[in-house]
Amino acid sequence: MKCGGCANTVRKGLEGIPGISEVMVDNEESSVTFNYKSLEDFGKAHKKLISLGYPFDDDDNTMVTKAKSYVSCAIGRMNPADS
Repeated sequence: MKCGGCANTVRKGLEGIPGISEVMVDNEESSVTFNYKSLEDFGKAHKKLISLGYPFDDDDNTMVTKAKSYVSCAIGRMNPADS
């Protein structure tokens, strides 16, 4: 994650998952933290991050995943965070 567009996409994506709350994105550290109610909810969040192009450190970061992150970044820039 390199910018506010990335952070916005990740935040909105995770906040849309039932059981996920208190999503915090730190661009400088390239990190995301969130609370989850169950391991199933955590798994859904993990899959969502991969689908957006932001895998965990120990996941494969393929060219396809990297391309998804560029698209997610652009979408986040076009749809700024709510005030």
